[in-house]
Amino acid sequence: MEFFDFHHHKKYIRDGIYNLDIEQIPPDSLYSIGIHPYDIDINNIDHQLSWIKNMMFENCFAIGECGLDSLVSIDQKIQEDVFLKQINISNEVKKPVIIHCVRKFYEVISFKKKAEQAMIIHGFNKKRKIAEDLLANNFYLSFGKAVLYNLSLQDILKSTPLDKFFLETDNEDFKIEELYLKVSELKEISLEDLNEQILENLHTIQNG
Repeated sequence: MEFFDFHHHKKYIRDGIYNLDIEQIPPDSLYSIGIHPYDIDINNIDHQLSWIKNMMFENCFAIGECGLDSLVSIDQKIQEDVFLKQINISNEVKKPVIIHCVRKFYEVISFKKKAEQAMIIHGFNKKRKIAEDLLANNFYLSFGKAVLYNLSLQDILKSTPLDKFFLETDNEDFKIEELYLKVSELKEISLEDLNEQILENLHTIQNG
């Protein structure tokens, strides 16, 4: 069985969404394209936004990862402006947004009303209250390696609706199958049913 890896940085993985690095040429498999807060070049923002539009080929699944990061030195207002511009691109091309967020969840939630497409928080590993607030605002959550050992995150995943999450390796060195096995155990459903649900969720966000 093939298991879909919602967000990864490994070109050799075919069944998943490859996160395209800034100024990189897209692969011939599914990918997402965006400006990570860390990669914002304040002197070349227009060029970076043009790069997104010019590299958006048939295999482009989503805009991202993009978002807000309190640990990045780029001014918060600039981060918000670049994030909003990418949301606007998402609205134009009708593709979901994969979001990177560090200590700025309520600011990210405030942008939800400007988005017409699905928004997915990748690598979710925060407290239950944040998860509940994100889900209440119709965000999706993508969980990664921490689910294998973090008991509080396991509890959050248990109560996350089946139609509201994805699974990913990000840039961690482990097999996505391990995560699917753990989640099927936590959710008390078969691997087949879990796999089918993830694919259904993908179809839902792809079609608005």
